[in-house]
Amino acid sequence: MKIGIIGAGFVGRAVAKLAIKAGHQVMLSNSRGPQTLFSLKPMIGCETGTAAQAASFGDIVVIAVPLTAIGQLPVAEIAGKPVIDAVNYYPERDGQVAELDNRSTTTSEYLAGFLPQSKVTKAFNAIQMTDLESDGLPSGDAQRRALPLAGDDPETKKAVIALYDAFGFDTVDTGALSEGWRFERGMPTYCVRMTENELKTALERAVKPE
Repeated sequence: MKIGIIGAGFVGRAVAKLAIKAGHQVMLSNSRGPQTLFSLKPMIGCETGTAAQAASFGDIVVIAVPLTAIGQLPVAEIAGKPVIDAVNYYPERDGQVAELDNRSTTTSEYLAGFLPQSKVTKAFNAIQMTDLESDGLPSGDAQRRALPLAGDDPETKKAVIALYDAFGFDTVDTGALSEGWRFERGMPTYCVRMTENELKTALERAVKPE
């Protein structure tokens, strides 16, 4: 599978490394241009390009940028494609967003509003990237960590579940994209090591903040 990644920070690079190790082709991009990423090709074996090129390249597109940058995403190139939303909301970094502050929407639904023709699934946001690279275990291990996802498109979910598994993690599907609040930043399951059963129970018991 070809994976286009928009955002070349900790999240983008970690996902790229693991995806390449699992046999996928990856193109990384950032807002400053591919010339600023020239060392990554020999370092981790990925291609580099502009955000538009990465979106066009990918069979699936990973959004791993600050919330403030989603208005600059290449909407036309992402249209119709499955999208993995790894974005988190940090008011101290992103400024205040009224819709997120008053809980009238979730971060993923907010992103989906900028990408109305794309198939957004929330994933890879609720784990530290150092843990993503180090915590993976073989399928069937009793201590295998589980990661959550939420989305409305079954095929995109299947692709994410396959990536989680290849990276060494079980999956807990929380349901529709609107359920992504259950593992947003600040929730009890956010970046906490849990097995599949532990995570499933914690997500089910989550209470939406007022």
